[in-house]
Parts: sequence; C-alpha cells; structure tokens
Amino acid sequence: MRIVIQRVSEASVTIEGQKKANIGLGLLILLGIENEDTQDDINWLCGKISKLRIFDDAEGVMNKSVMDVDGDIIVVSQFTLHAGTKKGNRPSYIKAARPEFAIPMYENFVKTLEATTGKPIQTGEFGADMKVRLLNDGPVTILIDSKNKE
Repeated sequence: MRIVIQRVSEASVTIEGQKKANIGLGLLILLGIENEDTQDDINWLCGKISKLRIFDDAEGVMNKSVMDVDGDIIVVSQFTLHAGTKKGNRPSYIKAARPEFAIPMYENFVKTLEATTGKPIQTGEFGADMKVRLLNDGPVTILIDSKNKE
C-alpha cells in the first residue's frame, strides 16, 4: 500500500456536485492498493498514521499526532499512486489492484483506521470521479509505502 498524507486546515470531497466528505484540521489520506497488500499492511499503516507526529505543539514543533489535536481524517482511494512511468509517456497501472480486490481492502483500511483512532473516518467513493479540495497546512505532505516501512 502507498499513501500520501497531507496535513490540512480543511479538506473536502465532492462527487457529482454533492459534498461527500468535509473536515477542518486533520489529514487527507490518498490510498493506493496493490494485489500484494494484506491486513498486515493495513495494520502497520493505520498504527503509523494515528501516531505520526506532524502537528505543531505550543512551541511550533511538529510533536503532536492527529489524535492529540482531535483532528479528522478523510481517506480517498487513488489507484494512480501505483503508476509506473518507466516506459513511454503513458503511465501503466498494472501494479494497482483491480476493484474486486481493492474495494474490500479499502473498506477494511477505513474500518481499521476508525478502530485505531476511535473516530469516524470520512471517505470519498471508490471509482467515482471526485473533486478533492484541500488547504495543505505547512505544507506538510508525507509519502509512505508499507512495503518499504520507512
């Protein structure tokens, strides 16, 4: 699994003119799923996300987690995180999981993150044409790949 975490002051997801998700302070997480992903990947990432200290403390040092600041989270599925660009100019998405595997993994990721944080997680809609708006705070953007565990 690959994720892009963005610390936001606000974020929203709109589908066909209807707002599906809307948060203030928190995290916008873009999630890419591949066929080799397992529950271990989900558990590791959810633990990392909930404890990642990327919010400022009173001294302006990134020393607080999303849980410490009572922030909200939106998770958006994004297969393009697994784009291969080695050959030619058209990205290949062969590493991205097909919907029959990716949808249950996406849903399980959201449920696991809810259990880990103890808060409801807002989402986009798998496979939909979504308009994602965000005000990146910092900017703080972090890439994590569960296969590298860096």
